[in-house]
This record gives sequence, C-alpha cells and structure tokens, in this order.
Amino acid sequence: MRRLAIVLSHPVQYYSPWFRWLRAHTPLQFRVFYLWEFGVTAQRDPQFGATFQWDVDLLAGYESEFVPNVARDPGTHHFGGLDNPGLTARLAAWRPEAVLLFGYNWRSHQRAIWWARRQGVPLLFRGDSHLLGRARLPLLRRLLLRFLYRQFAAFACVGAANRDYFRALGVPEGKLFFAPHSVNAAHFNPNDAATRVAAEQLRGELGLAGKRVVLYAGKFSAAKQPVALLEAFLAVSTPEEALVFVGDGAEKERLAALAATRPDRCVRFLPFANQSEMPARYLLADLFVLPSRGHYETWGLAVNEAMHLGVPCLVSDLVGCQRDLVQPGETGWVFAAEDPAALAATLRAALRSPAEEMHRLGRNALATASRYTYRQTTDGLLAALASLPPA
Repeated sequence: MRRLAIVLSHPVQYYSPWFRWLRAHTPLQFRVFYLWEFGVTAQRDPQFGATFQWDVDLLAGYESEFVPNVARDPGTHHFGGLDNPGLTARLAAWRPEAVLLFGYNWRSHQRAIWWARRQGVPLLFRGDSHLLGRARLPLLRRLLLRFLYRQFAAFACVGAANRDYFRALGVPEGKLFFAPHSVNAAHFNPNDAATRVAAEQLRGELGLAGKRVVLYAGKFSAAKQPVALLEAFLAVSTPEEALVFVGDGAEKERLAALAATRPDRCVRFLPFANQSEMPARYLLADLFVLPSRGHYETWGLAVNEAMHLGVPCLVSDLVGCQRDLVQPGETGWVFAAEDPAALAATLRAALRSPAEEMHRLGRNALATASRYTYRQTTDGLLAALASLPPA
C-alpha cells in the first residue's frame, strides 16, 4: 500500500465518513491535506444565504491537517480562493508515494500538480464533471484539459457521464477506475426507528397526513430550478398532494410569493437542515425531485441519500447521476431538461402513480443505492493505486 496524500479544499460531509471508513477497513496509509476550514467553523455560504457549520464530526477517525490559507477571499468560488503556499512543503515533509487531487482549478491544486510532477510522485484525479447537454467543450479549454489530464497516472471516475467526459478528453480507458459517488449508508437508514418517528412527527406538524409528498432539498438557486418545480407542481397537483422545500437561497422570496398565489395547494417551507436532520426530511417524502438544468449538477448526492431511504426520485436528464441511479420505470422518473413542458408532464405521471408502483420504485431505489457505497468507492481507489508503476 502506497502512502497516499489526499488534497481537498475543505472538510466535506460526504467525504469525511468515507475517510473514516478507509481508515477502519483498509491498511491504506493516508493523510488528508485541507486547504480551507469551511464546514468545521461557522462561515457564510453565499448560495444558501446563511452562516452555518456541519453538526457532524468531519475530522475524527482519520489523519488530516489544515494548511494555512493566505487568500484574502478564501473559498472555492475563484482560482485564488485556495492559496496555500505551504502546501508543497507539507507534502514533502509527509513523503507521499502518490497524491490524490479532488479538482484542479485553484492555485494550490496547480502547485500540488507541478510539485508532484517534479518529484516523480504519481498523481491521481477525482472529479465529477460531465458533458451532458453539450456537444463538446470550446477548443482552447479542450486542449488545456487534455494537457492537464496527461499529468495524471489514474482517474477515479464517479459514474457513467463522468467516464464519458474523461474519454472525450483523451484519457485512456486503462487509466479509468470506477469509484462511485457514495454517501454514509448507515446514516441514511430507512429502518432506523428514531428517524421514522421524527419523519412522522414532521408530517403531522406540517399538516401532511394522508397526502402524497414531493420533496426538494438543497440550495434555492436558479441553476437547481426550484421555481420551475413549484410552477409544475401548481399546474398538475391536487389538494391531496404536497410539495415541501427544505433549504435556503436567493430564490426563497420568489418561491414564497409564487406559493402564496395558490392557497388551495399545499406548499411548505422548512429551513436549511443540518446533516443530522436530513434523514427524517427524506423519509417524510414519497418522491424526491432534483430538476437541475444547465451543467450545474455534476452528480447530485442528495439523490443517493434519498434512494438509500427508499424514496424514488425524479430528475432531469442533465443531472450527472441520472444514468447510474435514476432509471425510468425502475427507480424513478427522468424528464428532458430542454423541453419546457416535460417537468410538469413527468411530475403529473409520478403523482398519479398507484401506491403499489411507488413502493416498488422505492424498493428498487434502495437496492440500486446499495451498490453505491464506501466499499465500492474504496475498491475503485485501491484499483487505481494498484495500477501505478512500482514505487
């Protein structure tokens, strides 16, 4: 097993439990080098429009360190937001035999790439970009990415659309290893009694008893299309159905104003929910919807979470996880993002599905999600490491 340095922007609620799993279940020796303290200190997220920190421990159970960030405006929203001049010295002191990067388009990631190349340390890459909805990238960007990706010895691809993206940019098939996006299945457990009680209590508090519930959870940003979802729901729903929004963001006022125009329809708003609260939010739903358009939704890990709880999903065909997780008639519904009428028509079909069909789709969703776990992600990472030339 090689000594693996992992360079990551900040502690992430999806990755930290995986790192703990790696430490507990494999002999892999690794250290995570964090470049920003977002998530473990209270900071403002401009897209949520709120200041928060995650209420789960993101640092225990594995080896990590924070590298000082000197950026005046720290964050992942611009190239200079991750500026850690001491990163390469910290890497050199730890003496890794391979480096795994999550991303490339920040100053410190570029430093790490060229340091590793000079030192002869193999580079691995994990990203989730796709080309859905785009014939190809602009020529200059294509050329730059082809050059950049030639610096990496192996790639941990997260799904089918991501694999197609790497292949389109010249990455050989032999360098691609399936390490799917996954979430902490133990946290999103449909059989957890406390979670089921909390979900039922929430249904009662929101006046949802006896209703078929559609759930949207995430940032209220234009790219994720919550307004389009609300418009579709108001167009096709009956008083026996409800739409619940969980989150915050720039579109909140617009959503509230639109919902107020139809008091005959059941639309509820819940504030941003921290990680410990999310399982009950998913379990109160009969259907989870992620209607993102454009190229924003590179994967959609909320779909993994919902499916682990046995909730079928409705997504656009531009959501990165669609081909892997959401199969029409099997685990949910898919609508064509470029068709203005498709979301409403697909939502209508989902809302009119018999209860037995919804239960079947939910069981299939859980079975599919069970193949996207930390075990599968780890197998891909270890296969990528095993493909490297001898140290």
